Amino acid sequence: MAAAYKPGPRNLITDVAGLRVGNAQDAGLKSGVTVLTGDAPFVAGVHVMGGAPGTRETDLLAPDKSAVAVDALVLSGGSAFGLDACSGVMDGLRAAGRGVQVGRAVIPLVPGAILFDLLNGGDKDWDENPYRALGRAALMAATPEFALGTAGAGTGALAAMQKGGLGSASLVLEDGTTVGALVAVNPVGSVTTPGEQHFWAAPFELDGEFGGAGPDPKGGYCGPLVSAKKDALFGTMAAPPLTNTTIAIVATDRALTKAQCHRLSTAAHDGIARAIVPAHTPGDGDLVFALSTGTGTMPNDFELADIGHAAALCLSRAIARAVYEATPAPGDLLPCYRRS
Repeated sequence: MAAAYKPGPRNLITDVAGLRVGNAQDAGLKSGVTVLTGDAPFVAGVHVMGGAPGTRETDLLAPDKSAVAVDALVLSGGSAFGLDACSGVMDGLRAAGRGVQVGRAVIPLVPGAILFDLLNGGDKDWDENPYRALGRAALMAATPEFALGTAGAGTGALAAMQKGGLGSASLVLEDGTTVGALVAVNPVGSVTTPGEQHFWAAPFELDGEFGGAGPDPKGGYCGPLVSAKKDALFGTMAAPPLTNTTIAIVATDRALTKAQCHRLSTAAHDGIARAIVPAHTPGDGDLVFALSTGTGTMPNDFELADIGHAAALCLSRAIARAVYEATPAPGDLLPCYRRS
């Protein structure tokens, strides 16, 4: 039997050396922003599989586009308003002298993605869009250690049956390659099997990281989606589109091209499909960024397959951790997984 992969020392995406993550949130707003940045610009790609994405600057990540590397990636609540978080991150990076030098101009490159949390019970009656300030605050807070659960972009997230949240996980492969995932979980589908005790991701759990309840022994779950989220937000009305989304980042310290990052982001979507049922629906904007810090050797195709497999495993575990770590707050519409 092959040796098992092991989590990194933090079991966070920041086990990939040189990466930092920052959260900023507003409890009254019930929303927030998560920013991933690094010691240096990094190569990145993206793949979208949901039917209702909200994004900024993702076109430049395509393998045929001229941008070589980016300075940060942003996950935000706020639906389309949350895309302005990228502007706040750009402000902070520019003040630090980070960005592409074009003559005397410095232009930080900051792709981002958003989830819909506008109907979660928070106070959204703002006069000025709050997400630009939250984006800059999240950048300023970026460190190797960061909070999970009800934090950052996961602050106001809701899954089908309980609060969503922010999750992360990592793995170290046999050859020393490190892979990690970061995710804000706000899906149409459920992260738990009927009964809300067992996570769909349970077969991939390591060291009791999301409670150790194990896989559901019953099986046979071939029925329709049941969603307390839909009932809480819309009652008996049919849920309108664009009200969900799972947005994620996977990372590795191996040197990847933009094309390989795109392939890695595609493979990592398996992690969403294994942890959320159903996934990639018309009302989700499911998206995965993939990045390489470029400090290791470039993988061959077999090695890239292993890295993609590990990224999907990390993403499944991170999704379950996001919901497991969620904590209650005043005005919540849905309970936390850990009700006690």
